[in-house]
Amino acid sequence: MFEAFYGFQRTPFSRDIPTQALYSSVIHDEMLSRLEYAAERQLFAVITGDCGTGKTTTVRRFQDSLNPARFKLLYLADSSLTPRHFYKGLPEQLGCEAKFYRGDAKRQLHREIELMRGIHGLLPVVVVDEAHLLDKEMLEEVRFLLNFKMDAQSPMALILVGQSKLWDRLKLQAYAAIRQRIDIQCRLPHFDRSQVGEYIKRHLAYAGAERDIFSDGVIDEIFRYSGGAARLVNKACTHCLFYGAQNGRRIIDDHMVKIVIQGELA
Repeated sequence: MFEAFYGFQRTPFSRDIPTQALYSSVIHDEMLSRLEYAAERQLFAVITGDCGTGKTTTVRRFQDSLNPARFKLLYLADSSLTPRHFYKGLPEQLGCEAKFYRGDAKRQLHREIELMRGIHGLLPVVVVDEAHLLDKEMLEEVRFLLNFKMDAQSPMALILVGQSKLWDRLKLQAYAAIRQRIDIQCRLPHFDRSQVGEYIKRHLAYAGAERDIFSDGVIDEIFRYSGGAARLVNKACTHCLFYGAQNGRRIIDDHMVKIVIQGELA
C-alpha cells in the first residue's frame, strides 16, 4: 500500500531484504570478520545481544559471505534443543538418516564430518541460534562435542548465538569449563542515534526513495522509541509509512511519529 504512494520499488523495512543491501555498522563488519576467522580456523564462538539487535540477521550475512566450495553451514534453532535432537538434526542436514541412539548418532556425525573434510574438502560451520534457551545438559555437551582426537583438533567451527543472558549464564562458575573453551566472544550492541539515521537512510535507498521522507525530528523520536534496536526501528518506520500514506502526507514529521508511537506502538 504505502510502497505505491511513496513510489518505492521495494519494501524498505521488511525482514527479507538481501544481506548485501542491509545497513552495516563498523561493529557489524568487525563481527562478520571475526565469524569468518572462526570458520576458517574452526573455532568456538559465542555471539550475544539484546532482543532485536540483529543477531540472526548477522548470521544471514555470515552465511552469505561463506564460500560454498569451502564451507558447509549447518543451522539449528530449537527452543528445546537436546543432545539427542542435536545429533539427529546435524546428520539429517548432511543427507543422512541419524542413528537412533545418541552415542551412535554422535559417532556417525564425527564420521560424516571427517568424510566431508577429507573427501569433499569442506569445513563444517555449525550455528546454534537461540542458544540462551539451551539447558545445562546441552551446554555441557558442547564441551564434549569439541573434544576431538584427544582434544588436539576441533571437528567443526561452532557458533552459539543468543540473547545477553546466555553470556550471563556462561560467566557462572558452573560453566567455567565451557567458557574456557570459547575462542571468540562478541556482543552485538544497540545502534546509537547517528546509526539509526544511517540505517533508515540505507533502507529507504534500497526501496528506491528519491527524496527524504522522514524529517530529522522523526529520527530522534524513532531512536527514543526503539532504543537503537533494529527490529523496533523497522516496526516504527513501517507504521509511520502506513500512517503517512493513509493521510496523504509525503513528508513524515515528528508530530506524526509521536501520534503513531503513542497510538499504535504504545
